[in-house]
Amino acid sequence: MAEFVKLTPSELTALHEQNPLLMSYNVEFAEVTGGTFWKAYTPGQIAGTEPFYVEPSKDGIAAMYKDLMQVYPPINLYDPKLRKLTKDLGTAWMRVSGTWATKTYYDFDGEYADGTVPEGYLNVLTKQQWIGVLDFVRDCGLKLKISMANCPGLHSAEEPWPTTEAEKIFKFSKEYGVPIQAAEFANEPNMMEDTGFPKGYTAEHYRRDSDIFSAWLKENYPECLLVGPSDVGGMASGMDLGGKNDEQGTGGVEQLSRENVSVDDLLDGCIPMDVYSYHYYNGVSDRLASVMPKAHWQPEMANSEAFLAVPISMCRFHCGKRDKYVPGGEMWVTESGEAGGGGSSWSSTYLDVLRTLNELGGFSALTRGIIFHNTLTASDYAFLDRNTHDPRPNFFAVKLWQDLMGTTVYDTKEPVREGAHVYCQSSKTEPGKKCYLIINNSETETTTVEAPNDGTIYVLAGKDGNKRATVMTLNGRDLVLGENWELPDLSGAPVAAGKIELAPMTCTFLVV
Repeated sequence: MAEFVKLTPSELTALHEQNPLLMSYNVEFAEVTGGTFWKAYTPGQIAGTEPFYVEPSKDGIAAMYKDLMQVYPPINLYDPKLRKLTKDLGTAWMRVSGTWATKTYYDFDGEYADGTVPEGYLNVLTKQQWIGVLDFVRDCGLKLKISMANCPGLHSAEEPWPTTEAEKIFKFSKEYGVPIQAAEFANEPNMMEDTGFPKGYTAEHYRRDSDIFSAWLKENYPECLLVGPSDVGGMASGMDLGGKNDEQGTGGVEQLSRENVSVDDLLDGCIPMDVYSYHYYNGVSDRLASVMPKAHWQPEMANSEAFLAVPISMCRFHCGKRDKYVPGGEMWVTESGEAGGGGSSWSSTYLDVLRTLNELGGFSALTRGIIFHNTLTASDYAFLDRNTHDPRPNFFAVKLWQDLMGTTVYDTKEPVREGAHVYCQSSKTEPGKKCYLIINNSETETTTVEAPNDGTIYVLAGKDGNKRATVMTLNGRDLVLGENWELPDLSGAPVAAGKIELAPMTCTFLVV
């Protein structure tokens, strides 16, 4: 059914002031050190003309990694194109973490320059690699957040977590002039041993060690924000994500780890954090679909109400936990993306723009905080292609969000429904006006919007009407880089007051 939306900007009620760095991102530790990460999809798989399938192994997911992953060299953070495009996104938080971080040894003295790895760790971070991160953060005007190592090389489950590695990286970063400004104790601790923790590690051990880190951080680096618990357990908790459908595979409750403890198990009785954090993915990617079919969404569902509701349902669920454990604090999604396992085959196409912008709008309407998109430039869900650093549609979508959306969030009083996901914030480009985001996720129906006065419009769509296009258009113009990596024209078009027709499968920013 076609939808009608009447905009009343003069009657809007302000909800809160949003964090201006809402749109931030991750750079994986595996990128910095070099290591295994998800294999890229083929052009046919991205276009949807070639299937992706890996036969499940009776020996579990680890036995399948040879077909799902490949070894990548360390990222060149001095690459001028990468730095230029990162600066184009504006000031943001950069989180350097991931599962790899849990098992990384900081070899700042060159002890393992021969390529060996100390016992109990899986990888080594060199001083020069970390200097590359610090130089990148400083040059691009970013804020730095990390998580700590917590693996068998550092201690056993029965031994309290030692601060030696934390002391090393915090001290060096501060002396270099780029201090760590926020930290989580560990990445995705709810998966315990499967995330890299010592053998036999339990929630009780986590609470003990988290308190050790919290006390150490507050005593030695009180200016650094304490963030946690970095939980990824919401989807496995049995919460209602909406529209579960076994045939389509819509966000089921399967889990990849052997043990998955709850947020309450992790935080009950712990030293309070400054910021509550969790991880969100809509489900698992095509790569893991054969292992976790109920947690995988088919591409036909990627613009559905059920699919788009997942990040908002997750936000509501974790708002309750935040209010319990960090009352009055911000909430950060310290990893966010279309699907765990590097993103599905359409993550690098226009189709994922609807989910990305809907998550920003829906999260912002519910709470104040930050969303760290996974990733800046690794795998298919990244803003930038890993090899060429060419921007994907999501890059331009979040660039427009950054440029257009101010920090005052308004209640539109518009119920979310197919064809009309309507969000509103103050206008950054035209003071005194409002900037609406209207997502028409219908594949067949045009949405009519009535604006009370003249404005400026920015309509995003897949090139040639293709929802899986790797090129996105803005008001009909292709969004591709020009010479010297210059951004394309991102200006809007004037639009007269009255009725405006928004075509199916479009995302529209409207300043009125």
